[in-house]
Amino acid sequence: MRSEEHSTTVRALVVDDEPLARSNLIVLLKLDPEIEIVGECGSGMEALAEIRNQKPDLVFLDVQMPECDGFDLLELLGSDLPAGVIFVTAYDQYALRAFEAGALDYLLKPFDNARFDRALGRAKERIKRGKDLPRKLERLAIKSAGQVSFLKICDIDWIEAADYYVCLHVKAKTHLLRRSLSELDQELDQAVFCRIHRSTIVNLDRVQGLELGEDGEYEVRLDNGTKLRMSRRYRKQLQARQGLRCSADR
Repeated sequence: MRSEEHSTTVRALVVDDEPLARSNLIVLLKLDPEIEIVGECGSGMEALAEIRNQKPDLVFLDVQMPECDGFDLLELLGSDLPAGVIFVTAYDQYALRAFEAGALDYLLKPFDNARFDRALGRAKERIKRGKDLPRKLERLAIKSAGQVSFLKICDIDWIEAADYYVCLHVKAKTHLLRRSLSELDQELDQAVFCRIHRSTIVNLDRVQGLELGEDGEYEVRLDNGTKLRMSRRYRKQLQARQGLRCSADR
């Protein structure tokens, strides 16, 4: 009985820097017996920690907040992105960006109870459909030129460390993500991605072969012609996962 109740409950978090706005949302959410309110946050950075700790299914998220706005928060969450995000804001100019970032709905303040109920109903339906599916990192929120868009993990060719960021190489394009390489490495599907250097991760589906350089070190050759230096520390791991055996190892 407990498991059935848990499967029908949607855990919600409210994020807004205005106390009155948070209070209004919480009052409406409490009217729905299928909603469990797991907390409220007054800033994006507070929400970052709370989402990673509470792992809510649904987040009601304000756009404009000090230090870290709603779009920054999505970018920082990485694999901790909740199943559903509903933006709640007084500014209509962010609607397109919100839906490009994967939002389920966009509530423009002030809204009436009927509009809120429609948004919540759609969100609950979407979340319940996906609750029993295994979760893995399938996309990343990328902020660029004032916009946030989702990048499919399978489209990434290779990744390199860039100071406090990582640089994602996707065909001829590159995208900067505010994450560490080590952190991202732990979240990626290890059956698809492999670290070949302390500063480089490759998509194994893009690896065409290995080449021995003049200095005796191997380079990884991708199907687009890119060659990436591979350190000895990671060589055997890549060879084993690709079913390779080089002459130097015989």
